[in-house]
Amino acid sequence: MVRMMALLYDGMLILAMLFLVGTIGAVIGTLLFMEVGTDSTHAQRLPTWYQHGVMSPLFVLTLMGFYGLFWRKSGQTLGMQTWRLKTLDNTGHLLTWSQSMHRIISACLLPILCAIIGSVLYGSRLAVLMSAMLGFLFNYLFCAFNAKGLAVHDMLSNTITLKMPKIQHQSLWQSWREKQKA
Repeated sequence: MVRMMALLYDGMLILAMLFLVGTIGAVIGTLLFMEVGTDSTHAQRLPTWYQHGVMSPLFVLTLMGFYGLFWRKSGQTLGMQTWRLKTLDNTGHLLTWSQSMHRIISACLLPILCAIIGSVLYGSRLAVLMSAMLGFLFNYLFCAFNAKGLAVHDMLSNTITLKMPKIQHQSLWQSWREKQKA
């Protein structure tokens, strides 16, 4: 449950980043491919090749960069810091770039596989979305049934996500009183 909460926190930040990247990409695409003076009533869509060949990879790189940078630098995203989670390799060290990418790909594997199965069996977008969501949830619900508390992608990428102990800080009042006594 804690992992899901950290993911929710990260999701808000990621959504804002994707909006920013999408806006910048759309503005650049509009400047490159639209006629000057085109107003919104006559505006056309960006070319399909630009949407799929430029925008989609930008979104994927944004997600991979977000997790890769945070895991490489401190082992924690902002959501993970809030919930005191830390991701390390099996030896207790911070992840390398290749380990981070392997973990990201491992986390995407089950939802993508479930989405493909949903598409083949039912063919609707809703079935694909629901199947991908079930694969995503299974990744994290697996922690509850695993003796070591590992998610599916933890096992596939040889990483571990640990809950760090709470640090006991002195209150401001206690700190001030100790200084007064000295």
